[in-house]
Amino acid sequence: MDNSNEKVPIHLKVNLTIKEAAEYSNIGINKIDWLLRQPNCPFVLYVGAKRLVKRKEFEEYLQRMLTI
Repeated sequence: MDNSNEKVPIHLKVNLTIKEAAEYSNIGINKIDWLLRQPNCPFVLYVGAKRLVKRKEFEEYLQRMLTI
């Protein structure tokens, strides 16, 4: 059976695009983009020039923060 058309649910993905992270967290794309550009961001993953969000680290970061 070919499952190539099935997508992995966001909550099961290891890494998220900025758009997926925005949907997942209800935080705007611009704010996530800004966070990823900060020095020593703990949840950014570079794949060439593309930036992805490490989901677990992102969740942990959000749990620690009161404001962003």
